[in-house]
Amino acid sequence: MWSVIKSVLAALIGVQSNLKRQQDFSSGKPFIFIVTAIVITLIFVLVLVGVALIAAR
Repeated sequence: MWSVIKSVLAALIGVQSNLKRQQDFSSGKPFIFIVTAIVITLIFVLVLVGVALIAAR
């Protein structure tokens, strides 16, 4: 699971290597990557909203 999280984080910021991307696509389980990306994105957005609310006080 840690490798999926690292791959998703690298892909989200655009620094994933071509070799790692090919390995991820050959794993045959895109559902795990999609769900992980959605969860990480939601966490990121919630953190931004929280920071904005704190800053607005």
